[in-house]
Amino acid sequence: MTTENNKTGLNALLTPDNCAMLLIDHQPFQFAGLRSHDSQTIINNVVGLAKAAKAFNVPTLLSTVLEERGGLLLKQLQDVFPEQKPINRTFINTWEDQRVVDWVKATGKKKIVMAALWTEICLAMPVIQALGEGYEVYIVTDASGGVSLEAHEMAVLRMIQAGAVPITWGVFSAELQRDWARTESVPALAEILFDHSGNVGTSLTWELQLLATPVQP
Repeated sequence: MTTENNKTGLNALLTPDNCAMLLIDHQPFQFAGLRSHDSQTIINNVVGLAKAAKAFNVPTLLSTVLEERGGLLLKQLQDVFPEQKPINRTFINTWEDQRVVDWVKATGKKKIVMAALWTEICLAMPVIQALGEGYEVYIVTDASGGVSLEAHEMAVLRMIQAGAVPITWGVFSAELQRDWARTESVPALAEILFDHSGNVGTSLTWELQLLATPVQP
């Protein structure tokens, strides 16, 4: 006999239909203080994450804090959702902004995927509150970062202790795809791999080159 909770079993995995995403405060001021990762890595990862969400039609909300002082949302991220104006908050804790909570409720999803700068503040606060309100929260650790490696790591530990599930952006896209027989989403996913998956993308490009190379007599 097996037992299942919200962190085990097939239903614990993300699908395009069972989750929504919040991307929080990927802005110039936050990048200026980022020290747990190099900025280019976070930019690459969060944009790849956003593209995956869009490719699989996962409801995604962008949010900034005091953008008139901290800067507009990262352009590369805004370009993924050009039609969306980010919710600009004064609350440090995104989950205290009623517009955000109302948006999440309107999606009808109980699994919420979050990434933010900085991990220890703008990610940890809404994650901990949302968990306390009955949501299942998945934190994308490599699309988030803190003011130091210790700050990032301690925040991740704190959120795990509170019940959050840590994932990386590549895991997110793989769980949504799940089966290569779902060919309708493969072209979009392959494009994301080419652009954002480093050695995986270059190796895939090479493989396609070899497959297209005529056999020499």
